[in-house]
Amino acid sequence: MPLVDFFCETCSKPWLVGWWDQFKRMLNRELTHLSEMSRSGNQVSEYISTTFLDKQNEVEIPLPTMKDGEKQQASWQRPSQQPPPIGPQFQPMSQITGVKKLTHSSSLTDCSIPRFGVKTDQEDLLAQELENLNKWGLNIFRVSDYAGGRSLSCIMYAIFQERDLLKKFRIPVDTMVTYMLTLEDHYHQDVAYHNSLHAADVLQSTHVLLATPALDAVFTDQEILAALFAAAIHDVDHPGVSNQFLINTNSELALMYNDESVLENHHLAVGFKLLQEDNCDIFQNLSKRQRQSLRKMVIDMVLATDMSKHMTLLADLKTMVETKKVTSSGVLLLDNYSDRIQVLRNMVHCADLSNPTKPLELYRQWTDRIMAEFFQQGDRERERGMEISPMCDKHTASVEKSQVGFIDYIVHPLWETWADLVHPDAQEILDTLEDNRDWYYSAIQQSPSPPPEEEPGGPGHPSPHDKFQFELTLEEDEEEGAASSALGAFEVQELSTAQYAFPPEEVLEVNGQDTSAEVEEVEEMSLTQQADSVASGQEESTAPDASMDPVGCHNPPESLPLSALRTPPTPEEAPGLLGLPSMVAEVGAQKEHQAAKRACCACTGATSEDPPTLPSPGGWESAGDPI
Repeated sequence: MPLVDFFCETCSKPWLVGWWDQFKRMLNRELTHLSEMSRSGNQVSEYISTTFLDKQNEVEIPLPTMKDGEKQQASWQRPSQQPPPIGPQFQPMSQITGVKKLTHSSSLTDCSIPRFGVKTDQEDLLAQELENLNKWGLNIFRVSDYAGGRSLSCIMYAIFQERDLLKKFRIPVDTMVTYMLTLEDHYHQDVAYHNSLHAADVLQSTHVLLATPALDAVFTDQEILAALFAAAIHDVDHPGVSNQFLINTNSELALMYNDESVLENHHLAVGFKLLQEDNCDIFQNLSKRQRQSLRKMVIDMVLATDMSKHMTLLADLKTMVETKKVTSSGVLLLDNYSDRIQVLRNMVHCADLSNPTKPLELYRQWTDRIMAEFFQQGDRERERGMEISPMCDKHTASVEKSQVGFIDYIVHPLWETWADLVHPDAQEILDTLEDNRDWYYSAIQQSPSPPPEEEPGGPGHPSPHDKFQFELTLEEDEEEGAASSALGAFEVQELSTAQYAFPPEEVLEVNGQDTSAEVEEVEEMSLTQQADSVASGQEESTAPDASMDPVGCHNPPESLPLSALRTPPTPEEAPGLLGLPSMVAEVGAQKEHQAAKRACCACTGATSEDPPTLPSPGGWESAGDPI
């Protein structure tokens, strides 16, 4: 569908933009409700809103009540002035910190360069592992073991050789190896997650995504070089703390970059600065115009790894899916630079958020690493008397819930939209993501609760940590007939909001208040979409049935304080994907969008009838995309 069709012909209101704003408001509403359910729910909600939503989309998250003893302790720990900035002091602002003088080039010659660019006594095992270089789910941990801890250098060298980039851009082999080793040395190995192992994983993931059949021959060699270089440097010299931590501590980096994408700007500065080191300029044979173009693309892609830009990236990607064009062979038609760089930005962003899409044994290792890094930051904040960041308090954070919320609200919407863009190339990746989500969801019931004194309800009250569950199902059935094919509309047969299952004898309390009064609010968020049949003029709807038992969730008893908001599927329908609260926001936004369009009929020249229905978004399914 042309973009003009998303605007009111009379008043020129942008329907698509308005719908996306409504979607974000609905998402904020869900996060707010999630935060009120328990302390751990509050942490998950606050982490998502502060990390992945920019300042314009922040949501007010109610904080759990603090006991008197905790208030006194926090007051005692709070410093009388701002904490001192971390990192080196009294350095000139014009100097790029973190760059170290190294001497890798002095011992390298073309004859002495190892087969995979790194010295190892397990070359055969490394070669066997690198046979999966072009496959999703390469075990980067084993690669690191066999490469003597030089996973980034090894993967970067192997990919550049695989793609013949050394010859295409006349990169001297010894210069390539020198830069790789120097770059890897500027990743901090004492940082649990954002180290060279993560960079190697993102680089290899980007390499695989570039090779997807739907993008065959879409990008130029220079654009491919820029994407791989961006992935390699995207977290160099990462200190293991967040942007907000650097801002809150008045760090030198935050001052230098004016609190805007602090770490991402620093990664770029270090990555490019290292090119100036002795025998490190791998782009020395590029023309001035090529260097400028490559630098611009790399900057665009690395800045896009700032997680606060996630919603903007997702909106752009969603728009591209709705308006995408393909060739007769099924390859995406990206005939201008703007479209290609937009796909590349989202590609590196997807690779950066790809841990939940990898085999479970790898995903669990990444989860352990990121939580360890979060907890280390939380310990530093506790020592400084600062407020502990969401998901960084090792005493209250729930690993399982954090991963379920992370997938439901952030990772799945992104990857499902990417899968729509390159359909059907990413279906296996999406299947693995959903399996991993189900595994962590099933682990919630088995995970231990925090000690009684950590619970906001205090002794004698049930643990909200044990109660936090949510389920959502979505059923789609595309309308048949000439009318539906003309409009591209489909019928959402089943949609329920986040469903919380609690033992019947327990009533959840938030801040000491009974939440049973909120049942109406939750029921209002239950959105069972009813699509009009244009051909027959009839409406179909299904009735709620509390007896339906979602996969991986106990059937709630009749005495639940919150009703089971679920609509049963018809026999011929397949069950929808479990646990995607973000889809509730999307369909809710669609409902508000239709109301806005009806209001727009007051425009001069508009009729009193409802404007044509914009195809309902179906939880990011391609069948529900406007076309």
